[in-house]
Amino acid sequence: MTQRPLNRLMYVEDDLDISYIVQLILEKENVELNICNSGIKALEQVLIFKPDIILLDVFMPGMSGLDVLEQLHKSEQTASIPIIFITANIQNSEVERFKYLGAAGVIFKPFDPLNFFAQIQKIWGTIP
Repeated sequence: MTQRPLNRLMYVEDDLDISYIVQLILEKENVELNICNSGIKALEQVLIFKPDIILLDVFMPGMSGLDVLEQLHKSEQTASIPIIFITANIQNSEVERFKYLGAAGVIFKPFDPLNFFAQIQKIWGTIP
């Protein structure tokens, strides 16, 4: 379990309304936030921003969250960055698949804005 503070989050989401809500939630939590509107943008920014954790939408046009995860795992520089998938798909089989592929956790949409950061911190606390 990690004891280090959670300071830098990257959120990858193509829906601007959801990104804005996440920005409002997380700006109150004393964390640096980098919001990317596509998987390609996230891959361009990840080495510059150096996030502690990445919140990653599963279903995005062009490059899905699963594609982004695959690309991150191919690089020694990014393979160890924990990923939390954010998804509207709440089937247990999909959650298990995401974890099998390397996700640290899954948060479901629509999420509760009052508990969103607590969910992130709970997952963060389970990462070795």
